[in-house]
Amino acid sequence: MPNHLERQTSLTGNQIRLLAVTIFCNMLEFYDVFLVGFVLAFIAGPWKLTYGQSAMLLLSSGLGGILGAGVWGWQADRIGRHKVLMATVVNFSIASGILAFTPENGWVFLCIFRFFVGFGAGGLYCVILPLVQEFMPSSKRGLVSGFVTASVPVGLGLGAVLGSLLGPHLGWRGLFAVGGLPVLMIFPIRAWVPESPHWLIRMGRFEEARESMAWALQTDIGEIPKIDFDLKEQKPARWRELFQYPRSVVVSWVGNLAAQTGIYGLALWVPTLFVQVLGITPARASYLMIYCSFSAFLGRVVFSYLSDGLGRKLSGAVYGFGSAVLIVLSSYLRNEYLGALSVFWLMLIVAYFFADGGFAIVGPYAAEVWPSRLRASGLGAAYGFGGIGKIIGPLGLAMIVGSSNLVKPEASAHKVVPAFLYLGAWYAVAGVVYGFFGMETRGRTIEQIDRELEESRRTASPAISIDQP
Repeated sequence: MPNHLERQTSLTGNQIRLLAVTIFCNMLEFYDVFLVGFVLAFIAGPWKLTYGQSAMLLLSSGLGGILGAGVWGWQADRIGRHKVLMATVVNFSIASGILAFTPENGWVFLCIFRFFVGFGAGGLYCVILPLVQEFMPSSKRGLVSGFVTASVPVGLGLGAVLGSLLGPHLGWRGLFAVGGLPVLMIFPIRAWVPESPHWLIRMGRFEEARESMAWALQTDIGEIPKIDFDLKEQKPARWRELFQYPRSVVVSWVGNLAAQTGIYGLALWVPTLFVQVLGITPARASYLMIYCSFSAFLGRVVFSYLSDGLGRKLSGAVYGFGSAVLIVLSSYLRNEYLGALSVFWLMLIVAYFFADGGFAIVGPYAAEVWPSRLRASGLGAAYGFGGIGKIIGPLGLAMIVGSSNLVKPEASAHKVVPAFLYLGAWYAVAGVVYGFFGMETRGRTIEQIDRELEESRRTASPAISIDQP
């Protein structure tokens, strides 16, 4: 039955609606990422927060995301993509809305509910990608799932815009209340997003799978053939089974760890370095970051196309090695100018194209390298493991600078070369993982990937033969 998808040359209206809903959900999720920094700027002084308290506020949602990605991803393989998608939207929306009722000096209250915001947001990311991929033909799977990740910079930008426009009128509690509005997305999800046909087939719900496929293709269910599928070998997914696919573990876990360590370190340091290296005001540095953010968004769009054009392995290698080279070169050329333009700034604009844009490969590819019955679990575990990068990124920078602030180590222009060498090394690790250990999934149907992964597991071969067709 899924072969009907492979005959598509263009997406149907229903597939486009599904894509729009998932992009919008992902965008609203990352709106919340902006809020904590905005809120902290408002409350740190009046509440007389200590370093440790501020650190907990900054880290709580990230810690929740690490755990939530694993738990919700596992549940998506057990109870279905559709139910978990709605549950995660409700999870992070309600938790964010509750923050509007934070009592004065209630930093513990903020930490607890920001943990639950992160718990839901981490799960949302790990169910959206498998769901979208399982409704798309293999020829467009990389492009479409890459577009889903391209909504992340848009969400961050939305947070900045709303913080600027509404913050003075609503205050930080009002912005948290706005963060609760995405709960309304459960209505279009319920109306427009059916359960994945691949998941339904694995559960033996064949007629529902035919209805789901007919919806996606916008055709009569009579056009979808009866399903003949052997359920004897299908077993409920167990989390420990992930380790039966060591190559998938290496590619998705280490790839995510390297990517998140690198980008989190850049996000912490670059705005401050613009102030120190270029001798400009923080407001001017924020303005220069707009160009980096736009470059990151453009990079995600381009890498979405490259994913299907060059393949996952080559695109991933270009992302990793390109980021490493540009980041390191920018540090050595930080004092150079082209006329009135800083080479440091120009190179970081290009670096963001790779370093952030390549996430159009990182997330979708981390889902593709797992068999269907473990796809959401595998992505969730990889995303959660990669979240360690939010800790070791700042920790590594703190050790290089000699800073006691392990959450947001103070950027130093004198240490920019060793610090950027550290971040560049992580991106080089990503390039090695994708280029030399990765498996090519471009043009492979989900069924082909499943068969070859299972054959590799049964034969205990050290190499997985998934070659570019």
